[in-house]
Amino acid sequence: MNTDHNSTPVVTRFAPSPTGFMHIGGVRTALYAYLFAKKHKGTFILRIEDTDKNREVDGSITHIQESLKWLGLDWDFGPDSPGEFESCLQSDRLHIYKKYAEQLIAKGLAYPDPYTAEELATFRAEADAEKRPFLYRNHRPDTFKEWDGTQALRFKVPEVKRYTWHDEVRGELTAGEEMLDDVILIKADGYPTYNFAHIVDDLEMGVTHVMRGEEFISSTPKFLSIYDALEIPYPKLVTLPPIMGPDGKKKLSKRDGAKDLLEYRADGYLPEAMRNFLALVGWNPGGEQEMYRSSGEEQRLIEAFSIEKIQKSGGAFNEEKLLWMNKEYLKLQSADFQTQYFTEALPESFSEKPLYSEETLSKLAPVALERIHNKIEIRQAAEAGEYDWAFAAPKYEIGLLKWKNDESVANALPRLQKAILLLTEADFASPESIKSSLWAYAEEVGKGELLWPLRTCLSGQAQSPDPFTLSYVLGKSQTLSRIQTACDNIVE
Repeated sequence: MNTDHNSTPVVTRFAPSPTGFMHIGGVRTALYAYLFAKKHKGTFILRIEDTDKNREVDGSITHIQESLKWLGLDWDFGPDSPGEFESCLQSDRLHIYKKYAEQLIAKGLAYPDPYTAEELATFRAEADAEKRPFLYRNHRPDTFKEWDGTQALRFKVPEVKRYTWHDEVRGELTAGEEMLDDVILIKADGYPTYNFAHIVDDLEMGVTHVMRGEEFISSTPKFLSIYDALEIPYPKLVTLPPIMGPDGKKKLSKRDGAKDLLEYRADGYLPEAMRNFLALVGWNPGGEQEMYRSSGEEQRLIEAFSIEKIQKSGGAFNEEKLLWMNKEYLKLQSADFQTQYFTEALPESFSEKPLYSEETLSKLAPVALERIHNKIEIRQAAEAGEYDWAFAAPKYEIGLLKWKNDESVANALPRLQKAILLLTEADFASPESIKSSLWAYAEEVGKGELLWPLRTCLSGQAQSPDPFTLSYVLGKSQTLSRIQTACDNIVE
């Protein structure tokens, strides 16, 4: 496979339709096209295929751009920066498609469709009754009228033959004559079909590599026939493997939990984690490395990417792996970022709690992030009361303080009183410094005997972080106050 692109500058494109949903499969296509172009110091184009106005959803173009920007896929040319292309919206390029359509008409390779919808339905019914595929070319008229733009314009297949072509991932592919037909080039409403428009745009924009899903393999002979009719070279075709559901048996769908890309953003997934994860769904760089982390994560991914390592078979969308990867990237973030991330995920009601403060949040955030993978889990933990101890004095039954080996909760009293003395002199700069002030005493009286009542009186919960972490987050004053309250309650 020739991947030396020094002689011809690499140009790739992502050309979605503005239908309102950024499916994860389309996002990965954009990612691969971006990585490949950037690796070869080429050009990445965002082109909007908005010629099917019946399916277009308002706001989708903005949504597409926002999605790609969040993922860090900056285009060189696009709807907001068309440059020499005048526009990257197909609906603005109708005059260009008409120019190429007229070339085909002049060659006798395009003609206006003379049939009504009812006549076409009759032809289809006849084919079904005879159990043969419906091919429009079997009903091609012998003579054509002049195209006036009010009728659909059809392609006249110049030669019905078997096509064989090279795919950069799949190798040699072939398809027979049954895949060729007189497809519509321009619809009666004046808009081109995908079959025609993407070929013209790729030519006009100098696209060298076309990356798309395997569902387009069966249509490739139709595309190649149009290339031949226009007498233009084929771009390199790169068929990407399907993204499979968690079981690896069928394509990922909304039923499997697939979401719009920006829903993952709302759920707290980081763009670098999503970018890294998606790159590995269908691409195997070899070796053990799975994370391209550090400040140069994107550049490392660009340098490692190659078409040769794209898989032929589908890659499973393993959400557990995405969760793990997101957690790993969260660990790499700055303390300020972690605090903001954690704060954004908390229910609004937390800001009304008595001990809510920026200092508490900054201390609690890294503790919470040790156990969670995204913002959903933070919200769930918060709603379950797991963080309540940090923002308000706990309420609990005094029996909670009893260690399992003690006869009664009263056994905890002298140990808690001693803890107050030790912690009064302790350095609260970190959980480790707090631990160092208590550890010798804990080993003397028993770790559980000291640490259980200490932890439960600070948190009011049977399950919580260790008492050193709790003390650090709460601060010296609040820690001593809670221990003293426990002692007072035991005495009562």
